[in-house]
Amino acid sequence: MPDKVLVYSRFPKAQMVRFGERFELIDAAGKRLNDVFTAEQLSGIRAVLTAGGSPFSAETMDLLPKLGAIVCYGTGYDGIDLAAAAKRGIAVGNSPGANAASVADIAMILMLAVTRRLLVADDYVRSGSWSGAKPSPAMRPQAGMPGRKIGVYGMGEIGRKIAARVAAFETEVGYHSRSKHNVPYQYFPTLEALAEWCSVLVIAVRAGADTEHVVNANILQKLGKDGYVVNIARGSVIDEPALIAALTDGTIAGAGLDVFAKEPHAPGALTALPNVVLSPHLGGHTLESHVAMQDCVIANIEAFFVGKPLPYAVTSG
Repeated sequence: MPDKVLVYSRFPKAQMVRFGERFELIDAAGKRLNDVFTAEQLSGIRAVLTAGGSPFSAETMDLLPKLGAIVCYGTGYDGIDLAAAAKRGIAVGNSPGANAASVADIAMILMLAVTRRLLVADDYVRSGSWSGAKPSPAMRPQAGMPGRKIGVYGMGEIGRKIAARVAAFETEVGYHSRSKHNVPYQYFPTLEALAEWCSVLVIAVRAGADTEHVVNANILQKLGKDGYVVNIARGSVIDEPALIAALTDGTIAGAGLDVFAKEPHAPGALTALPNVVLSPHLGGHTLESHVAMQDCVIANIEAFFVGKPLPYAVTSG
């Protein structure tokens, strides 16, 4: 009989096919556990599959008295109460680096689209303004990539791939992270210093209590009226009301966003702005990334059920 795995978050059915071939899946479909299952049904669950951003609290863990492993589909694990898991002896695993290339690609797409005003240009063609030779201030020349200063906030797997990609566009690359890395880019000891130096700030830092709203009005002010922000990390890293204000009053020039404070709903104030390019958290949403993430999930769950350490264990917050 296959081992039982509780699917805690809501996932598309196609993403669960490989897991269903190996395990007996019990799907909560993103609903509260005690609204879907009885205490008896939850009493024997030993492993949970979840999206890393879904809140998984100590109270939720207490509903699963035999829980031994929480496995995140994807790189992030910011929704998991790691302290509570450690206290209960629950192993936490993720899929480190599995979607790094895809997320870095989205960062580049957003950066180029917003700095070259691609959506404005697309509308200029579709509306007939181009064929009608209609003057448009929005179509005035923009700064290109060569010589542009790109600041990468976070130098993990994704940050490194972003830096390598933007460097190929003949840019200057700088970064800020908790520690200095052996990389060929200029290191800035503070986020404030990085924001003052760069014209595009790319957020690739891991979400957590220490990074919540760290990109605030002060950082955006330092980025300046010709600056752009690109976020492919988590929506919590940016103070969203401050970002909307900065985009509205011209404090910064624009933004490219794949993540939002509340998902799947982006604030209407953002969707109304012409200097913003939005995508629905699809950074890691490629065929290759899903296969790689599923490989990590399967390896973690199978190792747990045979009593081995998780090969892709989360070891710190």
